Amino acid sequence: MFIKKTTRKKWHGFIAVLAIAVLLSACGSNNAANNNNAAGQSPAGNQSTAPEAAERTVTDGMGHQVTIPAHPQHVLASYLEDHLVALNVKPVAQWSVPNGKQDYLQFALEGVPTISYDLPVEQVASFNPDLIIIANESEVQNDLYAQYSKIAPTYVLGDEVNKDWRKALTTIGDLLGQKDEAEQLLAQYDNKAEEVKEKLQEKAAGKKAAAIWLVQKQFYIVGEEQSSGQVLYKDLGLTPPNVTKEIPADSKAIWNSISLEKLAQLDADYIFLVNSDTDVSETLNSKLWQNIPAVKAGNVFQIPATSSWLYSGYVAGGQIIDDVQKFVLKP
Repeated sequence: MFIKKTTRKKWHGFIAVLAIAVLLSACGSNNAANNNNAAGQSPAGNQSTAPEAAERTVTDGMGHQVTIPAHPQHVLASYLEDHLVALNVKPVAQWSVPNGKQDYLQFALEGVPTISYDLPVEQVASFNPDLIIIANESEVQNDLYAQYSKIAPTYVLGDEVNKDWRKALTTIGDLLGQKDEAEQLLAQYDNKAEEVKEKLQEKAAGKKAAAIWLVQKQFYIVGEEQSSGQVLYKDLGLTPPNVTKEIPADSKAIWNSISLEKLAQLDADYIFLVNSDTDVSETLNSKLWQNIPAVKAGNVFQIPATSSWLYSGYVAGGQIIDDVQKFVLKP
C-alpha cells in the first residue's frame, strides 16, 4: 500500500527528504555542467532592463504592497534559482542544505555563496540584497516577512504561482524587467517539448513511464503535476503508470513514498530511477523489483541524484527532456 507522505502545505517536509538526497550526493562528482552541455541549455535574457524602467509598486501573492527597484542588482531568491539562471541573473546567494546545493545549476552558479534553505534573517542581511523573492507563504510565517522586509523589498510568489514554474518564471521575469525574455523562454521550451513529444509518439505511443527516487532504501514515485512528472506526462505525452493514478488525492505530493510491495505492481514500460543511494545491490536485486515489467525488459534508466529530475523549471525541464530523448529515443 502507499505510505502517506507530507502534503504540499508541509513544504519543509519535502525539503528534509531532499536534503538527505543532496547530502548523499554531495561527495560525488559534480556533473551539472556536463549535463547542461549535453542538454544544450542556452539560458536566454540578460540582467539589463529597458532604459525607461522605474521603481514601481506591485502586489505579491500574499497581498503585500511591494516597491520593486527599477534595476535590482542583488537578488536573493532561494530555491528559485532555476528561474534566475534561465534569465541569466546571478543571485547574491544560492539555496543549500548542509554540504549540498542544486548541482544541476552549478554550470551557472559555481562560486555563488550558499545560504541555508530556511533563510536565517542574519544570513539574509549579510548578503545585502536589494530584492528578496520568496517562494511560499509558509516561509515567511512567525513575523519573518516583517524581518525580511526591513532588509529589502520582499515579494512572496505564493503557493499557487510557485507550484507552476511557468507562472513563477513569468512573474520573476516581470519583477526583474525581463517579461519579454521570460515569454521567449516559455516559447523555446514548448517548442522543444513538442518536437520531442512528436518523436516519442512515433516510437513510444501509449507507453507508460515512471520516475522513481531511491533514497536510504526508500522509494518515492513522482506525481503527475510537478517536477519530472509534469515533464513526462504533460509536456511529453507519456502515460502515467497504474500506481501513480492510484495515489489518494488527499495525500498526493510531488514525490510520494511507496512501498516495494506496491511498486512491484507497477505496469510501467520505462522507469527513470533517480538513485541517491551508494549501495543499491540489495534493494535492486530483490525478487519484487526484478519482476517489474520495465526491469525485466531492461528499460530502467539510472539517473544520478545530482541531476535535475527532482526539480522544476525551464532549466530542469529542458535537461529532463534531453534525458528522456537520450534514453528512449536512442538508436
